[in-house]
Amino acid sequence: MRNIYVVGGSGFVGTRLCKIFMKLSTDSFHIIDKSISYYFSDKTSIANIRYPIDINLIKDSSIIINLAAEHRDDVTPKSLYDETNVQGAINICDIARKKNISKIIFTSSVAVYGFAPLGTNESGKIAPFNDYGRTKWEAEKIYKDWQSEDPENRTLVIVRPTVIFGERNRGNVFNLLRQIASGKFIMVGDGLNRKSMAYVENVAAFIEYSLSFKPGIHIYNYIDKPDFTMNQLVGHVNKLLGRSVEIKIRLPFWVGFTLGKIFDALAFLVKKKFAISSIRVKKFCANSVYESAIDKTGFVPPVPLMEAIEKTVRYEFIEDHQSEQVFYTE
Repeated sequence: MRNIYVVGGSGFVGTRLCKIFMKLSTDSFHIIDKSISYYFSDKTSIANIRYPIDINLIKDSSIIINLAAEHRDDVTPKSLYDETNVQGAINICDIARKKNISKIIFTSSVAVYGFAPLGTNESGKIAPFNDYGRTKWEAEKIYKDWQSEDPENRTLVIVRPTVIFGERNRGNVFNLLRQIASGKFIMVGDGLNRKSMAYVENVAAFIEYSLSFKPGIHIYNYIDKPDFTMNQLVGHVNKLLGRSVEIKIRLPFWVGFTLGKIFDALAFLVKKKFAISSIRVKKFCANSVYESAIDKTGFVPPVPLMEAIEKTVRYEFIEDHQSEQVFYTE
């Protein structure tokens, strides 16, 4: 039985992943996080990867999966991106060397590509536009250096997911779905821009699947297909809610972006974070369509994307789950 340490395992993806481990019962898993897991408190050790990891927390020859990150658009101070994403990678590689660990799985992000051309795959140009993407890329290089020290025996898996959504997540996709469900949704732009998405259950399943990968460096974007236009996504959600698929109110991009700038200024003046910002408007209206080589590994996502959207909408806006734990991410 393998010992697996899930760093950041108390979070959204980590909780789903650990539930898979629990169900399979083939590996012994442990969580290292700065907060206690809601579901696996007895398996959680408190630690913050911004600081050196206690060697007593991890057994020799284990596997490390690093899900921990600072990733919101509005993190303050901005130094937290470097302290968590970059220094965290340094600390994990240090403990891996001390504990004779030869396999690390790291969740990076398609943010390393920035505003990427349509269909960008794993060989796409690295051009992050924010500190999150930059620090994820710097972390990738740190892990690659660790693997290169013993390339015949060390395995590094880097997973670059697009935006992850699912039940109980309070990130950008949920905020969009909530706006649609409220009946107050306003489309910014023409709605023809396409978005790649990733369902949390599928991302967790791929991470578990990648445990079998052999020594080397394995880099994969994670996307669930097909890619919807914003018009198609909004129309489908409205249909699930028993409403007309017609989008009645639209704003030109320049109007939405200007409003975002106004909220940026207000946020600066009153020291308060708002749901609307210029970067969020820009991200909403941008195309973000990626391709992946994952199908070459033989992995099959357990939940089709259309079913995943339906499950999320039903759970969040039709059924009653108010007492359930939620996760606040981008």
